[in-house]
Amino acid sequence: MEKQSPTSIIPAQPYAFTLDLEHTALLVIDMQNDFCTPGGWADAKGFDVGQTQRPIRPLQTLLKGLRQTPVTIVHTREGHRPDLSDCPPHKLARSKRQHAAIGSEGAMGRFLTRGSKSHDFVDQLQPVAGEIVLDKPGKGSFVATDLDLILRQRSIRQLLLTGVTTECCVHTTLRTANDLGYECLLLEDCCASLKPEFHRVTVEMTQVIFGWVTTSEKLLAAIGLGMEATIKQ
Repeated sequence: MEKQSPTSIIPAQPYAFTLDLEHTALLVIDMQNDFCTPGGWADAKGFDVGQTQRPIRPLQTLLKGLRQTPVTIVHTREGHRPDLSDCPPHKLARSKRQHAAIGSEGAMGRFLTRGSKSHDFVDQLQPVAGEIVLDKPGKGSFVATDLDLILRQRSIRQLLLTGVTTECCVHTTLRTANDLGYECLLLEDCCASLKPEFHRVTVEMTQVIFGWVTTSEKLLAAIGLGMEATIKQ
């Protein structure tokens, strides 16, 4: 008989979410310098990256807690091969029109190009040993990657979704995961958009159509790793 995994009831919208830690993965999506740091790609396009820095602190707390559990942790990065052979022409052309051409040199190296500091994760959210790093050429984490294979090899059935931007890379991943049969819980304080209105609408769509929504604080408290517990570690 298969061993039953301990579960926790997480307060969420539209209703409580039953979380099984042994069959859950945390996706930290695209918390990269290009999207979150002055001098990166989003900054060069004229966006306020202070918005995308908002999830950094709650994500630090969340990771500190979940690293004590069986949860699989996956960090994704959007970016392209140095020769840009995997960058669709229309994506490259749009970036040029926005005065931040993919592959061009920025303050931290080439924008959205693998191997550059610009493409790498922000310093505060670097992966630790044993965590999965997934490079992807597009917005969704399942397209042109082996994410689905990795998750199924580990018997993952539930996903905690975090990162930037809420309406783009996070939600594209969430929609695909929903179609693939994964249960999706969006942690709204651990996500952000460069336009706050996009974040609000995406959160609302998620809880109405695609999955569940809660906060990292509620999740950690429900699994016995609230703020006090994580601070003591």
